[in-house]
Amino acid sequence: MNTILHWLLLAVAVGIGWALGRWRLRQQSEEAVIDDEDTLRDRLQFLFTNYSDEAIESFLDTLAVSQETVNLHLSIGTHFREKGEVDRATLIHQNLLARPELSGRYSSQVTYELALDYLAAGLLDRAEALLHELLGVRHYGAQAADQLVSIYQQERDWDKAVRVARTLVEVRDTADVRKQLAHLLCEKSRESDISASSVEARKLLEQALEYDSGCVRASLMLADWCQQRHQWREAQQYLSQVFEQNPAFGPEAVVRLVRFAREAGNERKLRKRLYRFYQDHPSTTLLLNLVEQEERFNSVETARSLLETEVTRRPSLRGMLRLIEMNDPEPRGEGAQSRLIGRVGDMLLENKPTYQCTRCGFGGQQLHWLCPSCKHWETVEPLHGVDGE
Repeated sequence: MNTILHWLLLAVAVGIGWALGRWRLRQQSEEAVIDDEDTLRDRLQFLFTNYSDEAIESFLDTLAVSQETVNLHLSIGTHFREKGEVDRATLIHQNLLARPELSGRYSSQVTYELALDYLAAGLLDRAEALLHELLGVRHYGAQAADQLVSIYQQERDWDKAVRVARTLVEVRDTADVRKQLAHLLCEKSRESDISASSVEARKLLEQALEYDSGCVRASLMLADWCQQRHQWREAQQYLSQVFEQNPAFGPEAVVRLVRFAREAGNERKLRKRLYRFYQDHPSTTLLLNLVEQEERFNSVETARSLLETEVTRRPSLRGMLRLIEMNDPEPRGEGAQSRLIGRVGDMLLENKPTYQCTRCGFGGQQLHWLCPSCKHWETVEPLHGVDGE
């Protein structure tokens, strides 16, 4: 058994040694460096595929830590973490970090990798401490901030999340980073509103729109804030803004527009606005609300005619069910045939997702501002098509 292990370790040593030899033969040109790194990656992949973790770990124990071998140690540590061998990865990175001869850049890289080990192990406090050390560091400050924001999102500590996200905007001012910060401010606003800090809640939402003028969530929350204080005109302005920011969320605004107009007692004035929105951004929710407005303030025939025309032009299951109900001779679809069709329609819609992530395809019947699957902000939208809008 010892002989077999001896030969196995020898084979690993030869393989890694050859890869290291190639790696040391760096040339001055950028192309040569890239080729060399690609070669090392290929050789490591060969070793990971053909040798056991125990054999690789045993060889690594005998390999001195130096500037020339740091990348090899790091690659093997990452390999173990990705395989779920977090303890092994942690030991490798802790051993590297204990070496005073490491240069500053390598020290930051090892610190970041060790923080990822702790995250994988669920040791959030340890990971947080290491990531804070890296904030402001040239090569790893932005990555550390990303991970810290993720930790604080998980812990629902919105104060800390906003604080770190603000620093991230300073070093990586992109649309995605601004969108993330806008939603974190919305979360903090929601928390402030619950604790009765209503003025602070509004300020946070206005800040969200300053960072991301297209933040639909901030507009909807500001509309709700105004509605609670009977500021109807301003609430309607924020809801109208949604159609300019992202028309896909128009149905979310329409439901509020109708409800707010009803509460304010000016529902009759709403039809023209709804028609204008429908012409530019048609949806089933908007159509059904228009039909209801026509039925209440004009006539059933006008409402039915509108619905027939639009369902023919833009078929939808919800629109068809409403049309069947309106064509039933019994009032409000009380006929036996209409009830049967209605039940079948409800069954068809019952388990259908009404929202879907445009990034990963996650579907559900509830609006999530942060996709539960891919963890991206504002990618879950009302589903369009025959089954949806």
